[in-house]
Amino acid sequence: MVQFAIRMPQTEGGCPEWTMVELQGELETRDSSGLPGNRLGDLHFTKGGQPIVLIGHHVLHGKVVELEKPFAVLVKEKKKDNKDDSTDSMDTGDSAEDSEKCSDYLVKAVIRNKLVFKNRPRPIINLPHKKGL
Repeated sequence: MVQFAIRMPQTEGGCPEWTMVELQGELETRDSSGLPGNRLGDLHFTKGGQPIVLIGHHVLHGKVVELEKPFAVLVKEKKKDNKDDSTDSMDTGDSAEDSEKCSDYLVKAVIRNKLVFKNRPRPIINLPHKKGL
């Protein structure tokens, strides 16, 4: 199973919302460059809201599923504590070197639903147009 997130249009005044994409099976590239940073395919939605993914000469039909519990996409930011500021620090019993460093986590986006593509991809076949019919 392959899972990744995509950005969706942001709602006004809210946190950016992403959608998780779940594909059954494996994705392989022709060369050994891997998937990060490469274009995977085209994502479209039907008038009824059904997601469709076109990857190469294959099409996958999926459905939108709401997650039971939303996910938060977090970004870890390291910063140094001031030794004079003892109100924010917590005594964890770690060494002095570790207690000087602290991490903040910022919420980058929220994932509330996912697009599930569980069926096998179907080949896109382009039939020649017959004249005279």
